Amino acid sequence: MRRLESGAARMNAMRMDSRPMLSPLFRLQWEEAQQCHVLLYPEGMVRLNDSAAVILQHCDGDRSVEQICAELTRRFRDNDVSDDVVLFLNHALDRGWLKT
Repeated sequence: MRRLESGAARMNAMRMDSRPMLSPLFRLQWEEAQQCHVLLYPEGMVRLNDSAAVILQHCDGDRSVEQICAELTRRFRDNDVSDDVVLFLNHALDRGWLKT
């Protein structure tokens, strides 16, 4: 299977057939006080921008990266957002927010 890479070659790059899901250490939720989505974890909290939150909401372990990219491309009026989605998914994977 082809591995998706962004920037330098990655050891753990997300593949198109990967089915990412949040690591059990993290919980995605809307934080009223912050007026944004956040990732909560035992040591703290990560504030997310709207794009990051939308992508993570699709990471349910059922949808593949390819399906997530297709759904978000349709949602954003057929603007191909695949490169940005994959870049973010690799970022989230590197930080341990996601597992595949």
